[in-house]
Amino acid sequence: MPEIIFLIFTFFFGLIFGSFANVCIYRLPRSKPFIWDRSFCTYCKKIINWYDNVPLISYLNLNGKCRKCKKKISLQYFLVEFISGLAFLLIYMTNHGVLAKIVLAFLFLVYLIIFFIDLKHYIIPNVLSFGLIIFAIIKNFFPNLGLNFTQNLEISIIGGIVGYCSIWLIIYIYLVIKKTEGMGLGDAKLMAGLGLLFGWQAIPFVLFVSSVLGLVVVFPSLINKKRNLKTEIPFGPYIIIAGLIYYYFGKYLYSLILFE
Repeated sequence: MPEIIFLIFTFFFGLIFGSFANVCIYRLPRSKPFIWDRSFCTYCKKIINWYDNVPLISYLNLNGKCRKCKKKISLQYFLVEFISGLAFLLIYMTNHGVLAKIVLAFLFLVYLIIFFIDLKHYIIPNVLSFGLIIFAIIKNFFPNLGLNFTQNLEISIIGGIVGYCSIWLIIYIYLVIKKTEGMGLGDAKLMAGLGLLFGWQAIPFVLFVSSVLGLVVVFPSLINKKRNLKTEIPFGPYIIIAGLIYYYFGKYLYSLILFE
């Protein structure tokens, strides 16, 4: 019974951080303070009462609408909170060691925020990408995490350089050929962070899988002519999904490719 209670607590703890992630997703691209200021309706700008700000429950209770102006609240708020609660629960259940759980929870939240900001605004704030880079370097000094990250500082640094340069090279080649930028340096910094986490060996996998994912998602809209080759497309979410796939299945997939 105590274990069930703790699992419920962990899920609710994740919901709270998911609510904070929603605040960051809205405010960071607008350069607004995201820590101390109280939550407000994005339409009428009225302060949201505490009883209307309970994760998941308030959204359902209000039928997805602001109590004061009755405008529709984006489903994103519910999804981010639910995904965060579920992720915290899975992290707790599938990992040993308090430090390892904290590391994964932190990384999850940062990548979750980046995912939705880039998806909506086509930018990756420097405070997030540089935060990940610094964190990914520091983790090399904690060798007993028991996670699927490289703990070799040299391999980590090389991975960061290779990750950044892989995207930078694509940007440069596209600029030379098309005379316009095809990607942003935010994607390069994001890839650098992944390289620092996993090492340079992860970069070919993440780059290939993210490109395939992006093509699969975008191709139907190209066929329907809702988009064209000049349409801006957020690449960060695909990099994040590819990194997640690598974390859980990368070594296994590499062993299949290399027949090991």
